[in-house]
Amino acid sequence: MTEIPIKTSVATRIRNNFLAGLIICAPIAITLWLTWSVVHWADSWVRPYIPARYDPESYLNFAVPGTGLVIAMIFITIVGFLAKNLIGQSIVRFGESIVHRVPLVRTIYKSVKQIFETVLKEQGTSFKKVGLIEYPSPGLWSMVFISTDAKGEIASKFNAMGHDMVAVFLPPTPVPTAGFLVFVPREKITILDMSPEDGAKLLISGGLVSPEYREKLIGKELPPAPLPVKTLT
Repeated sequence: MTEIPIKTSVATRIRNNFLAGLIICAPIAITLWLTWSVVHWADSWVRPYIPARYDPESYLNFAVPGTGLVIAMIFITIVGFLAKNLIGQSIVRFGESIVHRVPLVRTIYKSVKQIFETVLKEQGTSFKKVGLIEYPSPGLWSMVFISTDAKGEIASKFNAMGHDMVAVFLPPTPVPTAGFLVFVPREKITILDMSPEDGAKLLISGGLVSPEYREKLIGKELPPAPLPVKTLT
């Protein structure tokens, strides 16, 4: 018996083709739009300070997007190079001493600098692991990004209570840029093998995009291949 093929209507085929095209075109369009927005944002900040003789648009009859972004990256790299030597460090310390004398500015500067130092210096370990915690109630699990161990006064208070706590970031769906900072006992975190990128995809898609998983064999050996069965002739 042969199976009778199921016929689909023309409208259904058009809809399926449209959805397939949307899956391909939408990520490309959004990526290009975000990249273009960042380039124009950098140009709007840097280009007004570029002398006319160094601006390519002064010699060309068309716009050259990205000039401001390239110059900003070169400038930041040069500043970082100069700040590593003795003279540069002295200048940075002198500038910071002036900033620390201004009441409101020093608070903002210290906070922003501490955030950047923490993120950039600990980028090798922070937010490199994904885990599960039992939240918001027992039996319900939420995905978190492992931040770092509890430090400073918070760690001292937890240690006095006999707790080994870890700071985790609990993001919402579908926008994982905002969320909650939660301190969780280390033993109550279930570490996952997926990468942070895969975890972000899972969150943004609301669980629709699940990363591939290949179960690891821990302490187990693969069973031997079965022996060929001989048949009597």
